[in-house]
Amino acid sequence: MATVSGQQGFQATFQATPHFSHMDEQMRRCIQECLSCFSVCEQTLAHCLKKGGKHAAADHVKLLMDCAESCRMSAALLSRESVFHLHQCATCAEICKACEESCEEFAGDAQMKACADACRSCAEACSTMAAMA
Repeated sequence: MATVSGQQGFQATFQATPHFSHMDEQMRRCIQECLSCFSVCEQTLAHCLKKGGKHAAADHVKLLMDCAESCRMSAALLSRESVFHLHQCATCAEICKACEESCEEFAGDAQMKACADACRSCAEACSTMAAMA
C-alpha cells in the first residue's frame, strides 16, 4: 500500500521525466488522477477490511479492487501512450463512478468520503480523455 508521502515522491519523480513534459495537459492530469485514485482505493480497501461488517461486504470490496486496478492500468496505458488508452479510460470512468456511489453510502466515514472524492475526480478526468476519441 502506498503512503501519501511515498506517492507524492513517486509523482514528483514521474513528473520530472522528459516524457512527462512531452504529454498534453489533459493526459498528465488524467495520469495523476488515476495514480491518486489507485492509492486511495488501496488505502480504503485496507480500511474496509479492518472495519469489517458492511464495509467488508464482498461486492464493495471487489468494487474497490476493480477500481484500483482499473486506475493503475489506465495510468500505465496513458504513460506509454498506448493505442488502447482511450478505451481503458472509458472503462475506468465507469468503474470509478460505481465505486464513488458505493463509497458515498458510508456517510460520516472520512476515509470513504476521501475515496468517493478521488473516484469522482478520476472519473471526470478519464471521461475527458475518453471523449477525445
